[in-house]
Amino acid sequence: MNLWWVLLFLAAERGVELLIARRNRRRLLERGGRERFPESYREIVAMHILFLLALIVEGYPWQVPLDLLTWASLAALVLLQMLRYWCIASLGMFWNTRILVLPGAPVRKRGPYRVMRHPNYLAVTLEFLFLPLLFRAPLTLLIFSLANLIILRRRIALEERALREETDYQRQFEG
Repeated sequence: MNLWWVLLFLAAERGVELLIARRNRRRLLERGGRERFPESYREIVAMHILFLLALIVEGYPWQVPLDLLTWASLAALVLLQMLRYWCIASLGMFWNTRILVLPGAPVRKRGPYRVMRHPNYLAVTLEFLFLPLLFRAPLTLLIFSLANLIILRRRIALEERALREETDYQRQFEG
């Protein structure tokens, strides 16, 4: 099975997500929102670009057998995309690839956010596992799964800090 179409889908999906994030950023800033810790965005973008490049290089020629690992990885990736777009829909204009807060706004607890604080990052973390498995790229899996966990740990701490400082987070989660 040739996986070039998976690469095209990933590129298109990331492009759509960036458009959604740009629109949501504009809406939040118009309502008085603020971007916090912009340096963390550069880290996330760099890691995702390097991850996709590593996947392209290590996974070349993007041919895999139609075996259980391929089907399981594809099924998992479809479920992860469903989770990702459930997250986007649940947060509405508050979903973003940057850390943006609207001072005083309630923290959203809809959809998957009712049971988990950062389900979008769970989807990303599992993508960093299943995409390299699909592409038979073990070095990419090892290097970027670890890098992703390190960067997301910091990113989540920054998001939580921004929410505590700028929203009614205290009352909702700690009160």
